[in-house]
Amino acid sequence: MSQRLGVGFIGSGFNTRFHIQAWQGVRDADVLGVWSPNQANAASAAQLARKLDVGQAKAYKSITDMVADPAIDALWLCGPNQARIENVEEIVRAIKSGKGTLKGIACEKPLARNVAEAKQVAKLVKSVGLKTGYLENQLFAPHVEAGKKLIWARGAATTGRPYLARAAEEHAGPHMPWFWNGALQGGGVLNDMMCHSALVVRHLLCEPGQPLSTVKPVRVTGHIASLKWSRPKYAKQLKATMGADYTKRPSEDFASVMIEFETNDGHKVIGEATTSWSFVGAGLRLSAELLGPEYSMKWNSLDSGLQLFFSREVTGRAGEDLVEKQNAEQGVMPVVPEEYLAYGYTGEDRHFVRVFLGKEKAMLDFDDGVEVVKMLMTAYQSAESGRTVAFPGKGIEKFVPAVAKGTWKP
Repeated sequence: MSQRLGVGFIGSGFNTRFHIQAWQGVRDADVLGVWSPNQANAASAAQLARKLDVGQAKAYKSITDMVADPAIDALWLCGPNQARIENVEEIVRAIKSGKGTLKGIACEKPLARNVAEAKQVAKLVKSVGLKTGYLENQLFAPHVEAGKKLIWARGAATTGRPYLARAAEEHAGPHMPWFWNGALQGGGVLNDMMCHSALVVRHLLCEPGQPLSTVKPVRVTGHIASLKWSRPKYAKQLKATMGADYTKRPSEDFASVMIEFETNDGHKVIGEATTSWSFVGAGLRLSAELLGPEYSMKWNSLDSGLQLFFSREVTGRAGEDLVEKQNAEQGVMPVVPEEYLAYGYTGEDRHFVRVFLGKEKAMLDFDDGVEVVKMLMTAYQSAESGRTVAFPGKGIEKFVPAVAKGTWKP
């Protein structure tokens, strides 16, 4: 009988449910547990796993109970940013006290809210010798994987390596109140979503099979702004729906970063990334481009190939059955079927299951997660100072963005 991995989830919200849906394309592993401080939500997420037949999941009363269960071999950390340290500390205490063992831990982006916290997370997990996986779904998106492979095999192989990558993630704003709170989340849209886009551009510029270290960040230029949600009308709306008062403690709803890299073969290459909570469109839009001497690629998740049209006579409740962060129910609407697959969740979950079973080497681990946080914090330093900053930024180990401290003024 082949070995199977029993997986437990910490967190029971939107992100965990995307992973559970993605598990329909994962072999050699079962979703067996969910823990959340909200027991009703944990029970609901476990029920979803059972309904989709991806594992006989149950809700646990504590993280320690989940670690102590011999059926649980690995944990997926999908809780909110402000709970990351305490969640990891409980896992490590349970292992060190002999209550249970694990093969590995995978953690959602970002690894932590700042560099000090990210290094603490990595150190804690290393103290119990576990394999780690940094969950970055967009690197595993089928269009990104296929495009990168073909560009490098055909274009770069004959005319030279690519020199410019672009990536963006844009939508109308997060689902839950804590995302909008700079102190809890660690910042605004830069911290929330630039972790995706900044890593995507580096990944695209890196030759397949080579480590990310072969494309080294050297200079970072960042810019942040509150374009929509600090305007009086929308600040009032946001306070009513999410409890965040952006007239007093705003977070950025737009961020851009330009990263200058040096490659191991002596080239200068550039990554451009933008993220936004102020995008108005059908819903979540992911995009990427890669350009070289005689070639280019582009991807836009809303160019899905499937569109529906609903006239004014078609009415009903608002939902997200066509696309994540859906903004309308009428008119011409793009549909992204199996979003969890299109956005890369299935691919990353399949990969890290195989990593923890000893069948593959991790494409990304917690050390990579720390590096991403360093890039984000350097971008904040640049945005706050209004100048380009050498990577990593000076004093980055102790730096906390003004947005997180509540002192930032748009």
